[in-house]
Amino acid sequence: MTTTTNASNTTGATSTADATGTAPATGAPRPDSDRLPEHTPRLNMAELAPDAYRAMIRLGAAAKKGVDPVVFELVQIRASQLNHCAFCIDMHTKDALAAGETVERIVQLSAWEESKHFYTAREIAAIELTEAVTVLTDGFVPDEVYERAARHFDDSELAHLIAAITLINGWNRFAVTSRMVPGHYTPGSTAHRPAAQPSEGGAAK
Repeated sequence: MTTTTNASNTTGATSTADATGTAPATGAPRPDSDRLPEHTPRLNMAELAPDAYRAMIRLGAAAKKGVDPVVFELVQIRASQLNHCAFCIDMHTKDALAAGETVERIVQLSAWEESKHFYTAREIAAIELTEAVTVLTDGFVPDEVYERAARHFDDSELAHLIAAITLINGWNRFAVTSRMVPGHYTPGSTAHRPAAQPSEGGAAK
């Protein structure tokens, strides 16, 4: 690594410079040429298990009917973070932003316990329930978590919320195991999705 002394810095601090002696802009994205290559998907679930894939799509449509759209996307993102599903994080983050969600709330979602003031009590109850249902090995779904959710959602809403949480956990497992590649999803469009990368909400193209 080459370092050069900043002439305007009288303390002798150094700054990182590239091969030409020019320091890159702070926070500037790396050029595509510096990025590692994409991984290769293992298989295409939509093509190889079409009935199961379509059943998941129907479950999604049914679950969405009874869940507030903002809560739905927060749940999809949080479960995907817990399951390390890059494809679903990419997809639902983009969908949430397109629907008007703020970058700040999405960024803080992974640390929501220290950032509760970004969310409503209802949203926090849904996020807590999402974590409990997603990570069942951490004490199943505690009564207090369920009861908090039940105070904010009526029985029908709660049932649909549980379905939405179950839905994203299923999609996460499809995507992680088949190694779907993140980065190509465009909200509201399938035009830029490769053949091996069908969206969760539509048939393979």
